Amino acid sequence: MIEELAERITVAAPTETVYAAVADLRRMTRWSPECFAIWVTARNGGRPRRFVGWNRRGPFLWFTTGRVVVAEPGREFAFDVTAFGQPVARWGYRFTPADGGTEVTEYWHDRRNRAAMVLGRIFTGKVAKVRPAANREGMRQTLTRLKDDVERH
Repeated sequence: MIEELAERITVAAPTETVYAAVADLRRMTRWSPECFAIWVTARNGGRPRRFVGWNRRGPFLWFTTGRVVVAEPGREFAFDVTAFGQPVARWGYRFTPADGGTEVTEYWHDRRNRAAMVLGRIFTGKVAKVRPAANREGMRQTLTRLKDDVERH
């Protein structure tokens, strides 16, 4: 397993604006090449705390459950993902002021155990060892779409 997979992009907007966009989990469906729906199941002070994410890759369809574990406005937003009670990953975003905007770093920590790897192959159609490459490509797409969306509004 890899420690951390990360991709970065600079968005021409203040850190608070970019953070707010990412922390509104339902907007993720506009950016992610896999996630097409999010159902927030619990909130804390109006902010998402737990959610179900519905994902698709080609003919494969699956859901995961998420729990927000870091919510530091303007700095970092992260959530842990499980599938059928098995740990899958920690997905997160770090926000750093940059010249003319915000550098956004999307990161992925692989937390899969053997059962999660088997479930992943069944539901996503990806062998466990190629998941990092698929995620890296997805992260690039997500960040590009996030940038376009935030800069348009």
